[in-house]
Amino acid sequence: MMTDPIADMLTRIRNAQMAKKHAVLIPFSKVKFVIAEILSQTGYVGKIEKKDGMPATIEMSLKYNGSQPAITSIKRESSPGHRVYRKADELPRILNGYGVSIISTSQGIMTGDDAKKKSVGGEVICSVY
Repeated sequence: MMTDPIADMLTRIRNAQMAKKHAVLIPFSKVKFVIAEILSQTGYVGKIEKKDGMPATIEMSLKYNGSQPAITSIKRESSPGHRVYRKADELPRILNGYGVSIISTSQGIMTGDDAKKKSVGGEVICSVY
């Protein structure tokens, strides 16, 4: 039984990039799919696709700059045993704005910048740069 599926997703991405894979398969959930969409929109991964089947998976193509992975660091900030909540004006700036934080708010999952613009706080899921 897995206690933290989001940490598992981030670890799968990290491991696939270290092994220089072109794509990674992640067990499907709506939350993980939204996180994958944000990573794709911000340019850290290539296209993502939901693969139906038993079980359903998310296929994510990975991006590289030459031989270096596009993602230098992908870190879980909040975990089931230690939730990290921030108000809108306390949301973290990752690498002086070069990175992105993913926040779960009352209006859905979004980047830290979007949450600041809408002035909503929430749980800091992860940070990527």
